[in-house]
Amino acid sequence: MKIAVLISAIAEWNAVKPLFPGAKVQHFPFGECFEALLQEEHLSFFHSGWGKIASAGSIQHVIDQYSPQLIVNLGTCGGFEGAVQQGEIILVEQTYVYDIVELMGDLDIVSYYSSSLDLSWLAEPYPYPVRRGMIASADSDLPPAKIPFLKAQGAIAADWESAALAWVAQRNRAPLLILRGVSDMVSEEGGEAYNNIEMFNERARGVMQQLVEQLPDWLNAVKL
Repeated sequence: MKIAVLISAIAEWNAVKPLFPGAKVQHFPFGECFEALLQEEHLSFFHSGWGKIASAGSIQHVIDQYSPQLIVNLGTCGGFEGAVQQGEIILVEQTYVYDIVELMGDLDIVSYYSSSLDLSWLAEPYPYPVRRGMIASADSDLPPAKIPFLKAQGAIAADWESAALAWVAQRNRAPLLILRGVSDMVSEEGGEAYNNIEMFNERARGVMQQLVEQLPDWLNAVKL
């Protein structure tokens, strides 16, 4: 099976590259990429970039130019205090965008940019414990005051990319598996990684190593 693995944030990509010391790093229009074997599975890794713009552009490029049968996004997210715990892995089944503000009419932006991921092709029981749930995305670290609203929508965590990746994949009818590790917690009082990039970088390394190590077992559960 032809599989593309998209890695979004710079810290996440920097954590993944050392796990494949023999890989020849090349470039595509959005960043670095390389081919690798992981337990006899041939994978194409792409640094798709952080934020919704890079995510939407890069996933469409990968779909058009590489025609993968499966796209995987591995990354981190900020978990909502009381909804999830630091270190948990979220299997994303719903996404939506929360940073678009429309003041001229009554566009239903939340519904328009929300996505439900079809995971019927992923065999259960899953190979590792996960939390199935919704992630909210924005081109911003999470404002603590937004958390009550996001929880009311059903979200348990937030990131910068999942909603854009899911939206484009859905319109291309491309199977997408998003696994995000909760690297840091956010509450209405603030975020533990805010003004503490060293903490985020360290935890991102741990999350990405875990997700890459577990990836072969997740791929074995794919029935496409």
